[in-house]
Order: sequence, then C-alpha cells, then structure tokens
Amino acid sequence: MSLALLHTSPVHIPVFDALRDETRPGLELRHFVDEVLLEQARAEGPEAVADAVAAALRHAVAEGARAVLCTCSTIGGVAEAAAADVGVPVLRVDRPMAATAVATGPRIVVLAALESTLAPTADLIEEEAERAGRRVAVETRLVEGAWPRFEAGDPEGYVRLIATAADEVTSADVIVLAQASMAPAQRLTTTAVPVLSSPRLGLAAGAQAGDCTGEPGYAGQ
Repeated sequence: MSLALLHTSPVHIPVFDALRDETRPGLELRHFVDEVLLEQARAEGPEAVADAVAAALRHAVAEGARAVLCTCSTIGGVAEAAAADVGVPVLRVDRPMAATAVATGPRIVVLAALESTLAPTADLIEEEAERAGRRVAVETRLVEGAWPRFEAGDPEGYVRLIATAADEVTSADVIVLAQASMAPAQRLTTTAVPVLSSPRLGLAAGAQAGDCTGEPGYAGQ
C-alpha cells in the first residue's frame, strides 16, 4: 500500500521515514512538500490555502496514494475537510495525539512554535473532547524564539527551547507538542507531566487508514 504525506517542510521526510522503518517497514511512503502552503496560511489564515491543499491531495491520489496524512498542524483541518472530494481517507497528523491527550486528563497545555498552530490545535482537542464526552481545559503557550531557530537551520536550539518550555509546565495533566517538528524535544524533557508528540501516533493512523478499513480514523486511540 502507499501512504502519501503532505508536508510544509522537507525536514519531516527523514523523521517519518525513520518511524516507518521502525514500526511499519512494509509501508510505502510518498512525500509531497509545499512550503508555500504554510507561508500563505500564516499570512492569510488556513482557509486561504483550501484550494491549493485540495489540489495537492488530488495530485497525491493521482500518484497512487490510498490515504494521505497531512503533517502540518496549521493546515490539517483544511486537509481533512477536503477528504470528501479526493476519494481516499485524509488525516491530520495531530488528531490521534489530541485524542490521547483528552484521554490522559482534563488539564491540557498546548505548546507551539508558531502562533498560527495554537488555535487549530486547541480547537482539535476540544473537538476530540466532545467526541469522547469529556470536559477539558486547554491552555495554549507560544514558545518564544523557537521558530526563528527552526528557520535558521538550528534544530538543536529549536528543540532545546521547546523542551525548556515543557519543563516549565507544572499545573497540567498532559502537554501537547502541537507541531510534528517539535517531536525531538519530547526526549529532552525532564518534567513529570506526560508529553505527547504527533508523528508516531499520526503515522500509525495513516497506515491503518491506507489499509482501506473503510473508516478514516484512528482506531485504538
């Protein structure tokens, strides 16, 4: 089977390839990168890229994808909304993480390096809480200075800032790292609060969806 991944940065490609090799070596991944999608979404809002995202999804399907995983949290909701028009399951990488956060506890802190990611992630968690019949309190925090490090090609400085921000969280049941690029910070944290990232959970859900089970979801989450 072939699972397409829609990225807004090429840095995600080796991350998901490594996860595939570790957890699902028989899975064929096809990577599609469009950095302009995130740039425009940050400047004009996610809905401004709806048509472009739909076009990217159709291209992935034309190339043989049986499911598409959008790895950008900012445009993930737009990608999911286009699923009905492309004919295959389309998942946002952070939905399984959001469901896991809701199941972990009601006090949820969301960390993001991009302000444009905060509201979509909080909305997603609220959606998953409603789906689960749970009440949650979501607090969002922007990790100041982190994204410039990412853009400057300083991944170590980027994840250190994120890990430090996570370690400063005390009154929470779970911490959510809103962007897939933040995942490496998870192993640097020392906080006793559980820290969640999206790539591993998202890839598992995408692989399951691509198996054509008929349900574009994330069973088991």
